[in-house]
This record gives sequence, structure tokens and C-alpha cells, in this order.
Amino acid sequence: MEAIVESCCGLDVHQATVVACLLVGKPDRKPRKEVRTFGTVTAELVRMREWLQAEGCTHVGMESTGVYWMPVYTILEGAFELIIGNATHIKQVPGRKTDVKDSEWIADLLRHGLIRRSFVPPKPLRELRELLRYRRKLVESSTCERNRMLKLLETANIKLSTVVTDVFGVSGRRMLRALLDGQQTPSQMAELAKGRMRKKLLALTEALDGRVEEHHRFLLGMQFERLEQVETTLERLDLRIDEKLGPYGEQHTRLMQIPGIDRIGAAVLIAELGVDMSVFPSAHHCAAWAGVCPGNNESGGKHRGHSTRRGNVHLTTALVQAAHGASHAKGTYLKDKYWRIKARKGPARAAMAIAHKILIAAYHMLAGAVDYKELGAAFLDQASASITKRGLVKRLERLGYQVSLQPTDPAPAPAPAPAPAPGGAQ
Repeated sequence: MEAIVESCCGLDVHQATVVACLLVGKPDRKPRKEVRTFGTVTAELVRMREWLQAEGCTHVGMESTGVYWMPVYTILEGAFELIIGNATHIKQVPGRKTDVKDSEWIADLLRHGLIRRSFVPPKPLRELRELLRYRRKLVESSTCERNRMLKLLETANIKLSTVVTDVFGVSGRRMLRALLDGQQTPSQMAELAKGRMRKKLLALTEALDGRVEEHHRFLLGMQFERLEQVETTLERLDLRIDEKLGPYGEQHTRLMQIPGIDRIGAAVLIAELGVDMSVFPSAHHCAAWAGVCPGNNESGGKHRGHSTRRGNVHLTTALVQAAHGASHAKGTYLKDKYWRIKARKGPARAAMAIAHKILIAAYHMLAGAVDYKELGAAFLDQASASITKRGLVKRLERLGYQVSLQPTDPAPAPAPAPAPAPGGAQ
């Protein structure tokens, strides 16, 4: 196989060391090979960069293993053409496996152009990614803390969640603080309700009549304090996310036109996909990379069932959440499509199918700078009528009939009521 890169380097990256294999030589000749080992502290990585620049290296390749490749990428970014490969795709042949052999293998694949480049967004989007991924962890932490509080309330026989839809709303929080103080009776705590919840005063009084001990108050206070800390951090994080979204305001506003996509969902799409869709050959390649389409499993000419392929878990999670939101958006094509698929294949497959459609729509909106086009809830009914009509016509033609379709005449309009007689006669 012919080589296409004259000077390249393969890196085998670990937590404490980086093994670099440099290959230099004409494509039609055996290259000169040099292997060196460096540390992963900044000074060592800078020394490796200077060595590669002095040797005239143009391409550097490495595996995307964990987070260890990220600081190496940051130091080398801008000095070389960096190629990050999927570790599964460039795995070494089983046998004599060492760090040196791995670096030589990566360098040889890179020299022959056999490493498929992974998508690495530019630095501003990588920063936005980290903010949004951390936000997701905070939201999950907040949800866990709320569930712990509800469980603790149940152990004290406080049935607030059976009466109040949102225990952590304005009225619910006032009652929780009153429980922590322990100075008010159940009827007095029920009087803290606001708005429509005041219609449930009797039920609230009964629900708040439990056996809250000092042990419950201690745990409840710690959990409530932890919950408020997470919510405060989320507010600060949202402000920072809004700042980072400034250059992408047009794309962000456009993506929120898709049913089920809110402010955070649109931000996740921008951070994980980027705004330059030319990095993906097509919308279907983008869906395969994201992990919202089924993989291929064919043997002997037979196609076997296969689950969705592995992809960007952060993007997939956001898309599935958007799909569930779209399933409740009234008068939309995505809602109608979701419920049709759910009836045949269940909610999980229906959500994944709608997630795929949302991603395809987002791809075309970002690639062409166009707005979302809503097909409407009647789109599938119209398409089904057309397909049914064509199928029936073909069946009749196979039986030897010549079919000509004519629409039925509309129902005649009702005759107008007679005008009243002159002089007021009825």
C-alpha cells in the first residue's frame, strides 16, 4: 500500500507518559524511524512539540482514549495537522503489544492515510461543551437530591407529594421550611399554600400531619441546603452558557423552532454538532455519528436486527429528551409520528426515531441556514391516503381493469331560508 504522508508521528498517550514514533521519508522508500518517550506535564509536551517541529513533522495522530489526549491536543493544536482516531477502529493486531509497538502502528496507519478522522470542534465550542455537560451532571444531582428528600418525607409519613404536584414549588418550599422549624401545626403549615393550592387546605393539613422527629429534620435540612446550593450553581452556570452562546445566537434561535427543543437543547446541539455541517458528508453520516440510527448487521444476504450504534451519548440524551417533549407538542408532525410508531414498536423505539428526525432537521437547518418547516399533524394522513389509493389502483390493474379515479361531488349547499313576507307576516 502506497504511503501518502512523508513526515508523521504516532502518539501512544497514557496518563503519565506519551510514546512518540516519528516516521520520515519519501512515500516510495522505507522511512527513517525514531521513537522517544515524554512525560505528560506541560514542559515535556512543549519539548515534544519542539522536537517534532525541528524534524519537519506535518501530521500527528493519536487515539481518543479517555481524557488523556485532550491536554496533548491543546499543546499541539495549531502546529500540526492533528488526527484523532477512534481507538476501536485502529486497534493493533493481537500479539506483541507494547507502548512502542502501539505508537509505531499508529504512525504507520497515519503514514498510509488509514486513520478516520474524528470530529473535534473548535476551542470555543469545546468550552461550551464542558459547560453544558457539567450542567447536565448538576441537573442529575439536583434530581437525586429531590428524590432523597421525598423518600425521607415518606419515612416521616408526610404525604405532601400525594397532594402537591410540585413539592419544590413556591408553596411546597414554604411548607418544607416550616417542617424544618417544627414550630407550626399542620393546619398552620397548610395555610402557607398560595394560589390554586388553597383549594386543598384540608388535604394539605392531613398530608402534613406526620411523625417528624429530630433525625428527620437534621437530614432534611442538609438535603434542602444541598439542593439550594446546586440551584445557585446552576444559575451561575446558565449565565456563563448564555455568554458563550453569543456568537451563535442566530443558529440557537433557529434551532428552538423545532418542537421539543428548548434553550438548553438547542445549546447542546450547537456544542456537540458545531455549526459547520461540512465536517459530515451527509445528514445520515451525522445521524450515525450521533448514535441515533441503527447499525448494519448483514450476513449471508440476510439482515438481522441490530440496536442503535454507539455514538455521542451527550447528544443522544438531549435528542431523546427533545423527542419526548415533541411527543406532547400539539398540532405537529413529530407528535403524530411518535404516537404512530409507539403503537407498533413501543415508546423507546418511537423516541429514538423522533430523535433521528430532529437531528436530520437540525442538520439541514444549520447547513442551509433555513428555518424549520412544520409539516402539520395531517401530513401523515394525507400521505397514507395517497399510498392507499396507489395500492388499490395497482391491484385493480393486475386484475385486468382500467381504473380512472374521479373525486366525489361535494354535498349540495342547503337552500337559503325564504325571506319574510312584507308587513311582518310570518
